[in-house]
Amino acid sequence: MQIGPYFLDPPVLLAPMAGVSDRPFRQLCREWGAGLTVSEMVSANPKLWNSHKTRLRLDHTGEPGPRSVQILGTDPEAMAEAARLNVGHGAQIIDINMGCPAKKVCGTLAGAALLRDEALVGRILDAVVNAVPTPVTLKIRTGWDLTQRNGLAIAQIAEQAGIRALTVHGRTRACGYSAPVDYAAIRAIKQTVKMPVIANGDITSPEKARWVLDSTGADAVMIGRAAQGQPWIFREIAHYLKTGERLPPPSLARISQCVLTHLEHLYAFYGETAGVRIARKHLGWYSRWWPTGAAFREKINPIASAAEQLRLTGHFFEYLATQEPLAA
Repeated sequence: MQIGPYFLDPPVLLAPMAGVSDRPFRQLCREWGAGLTVSEMVSANPKLWNSHKTRLRLDHTGEPGPRSVQILGTDPEAMAEAARLNVGHGAQIIDINMGCPAKKVCGTLAGAALLRDEALVGRILDAVVNAVPTPVTLKIRTGWDLTQRNGLAIAQIAEQAGIRALTVHGRTRACGYSAPVDYAAIRAIKQTVKMPVIANGDITSPEKARWVLDSTGADAVMIGRAAQGQPWIFREIAHYLKTGERLPPPSLARISQCVLTHLEHLYAFYGETAGVRIARKHLGWYSRWWPTGAAFREKINPIASAAEQLRLTGHFFEYLATQEPLAA
């Protein structure tokens, strides 16, 4: 699929996820075959732009293009200024968040809460599209709740505003992440607009990705939680879409190298204290798939030293390779 001048191959994208899709994880997913990765959301509140968290989110050093950055806010002019700020820091695609269901976000009337005000949606989209020369994309849900499913109307507003691609998570805000995904709603939106549509929601395997593309007519799929702990899912989906065949899972040695490199990149990006803390959740996701993963997590979670965290993780992979008891 194509967004502005950027041809995305494969059409398998990493979703923006707060606290997850940071630069180290985005780079890792690109190495494993993601056609595009979208950053964590950057607030349009200028009071936050000098915070340490935002400075990290504006750092795209060494990141391959195209670089897509998601912005979050409710004021059209502030959103336009946030878009200009991020383009100035290297963003090549600006993505607008109108899909986040979190109470903290919707409580400020941002994210999915914006779907309740179609006029404001139009003003925000117009302001951002007119503010930057880069393509602007939008991520939405199918509506606020089951009585207010206006995803189709929002999609039409977006296309009229010049949005270049639309990602649809096939649930309402009220549905959170637990209700069944409404792929029929994604299909209805795809049939109504001409811009590329990206399907999102519960795409957890190569076979599911193929089915979603076929049943919705979407141009691409976006992977979120299914990439946590298994970034190689992008390579597996891409291969299946091209050949109809399943790739064998990556070898233990390849996974070990991936995980250890990921940890090193987290330490380098965040510093030791924050890097170790953030690495814990990634190790929790990775170890879901490992034998005796619970024992590993119990052992690794109290560790505060980067060197020790790295050593114990490497030791655990050696244990998996030999199937000998894990040393104390």
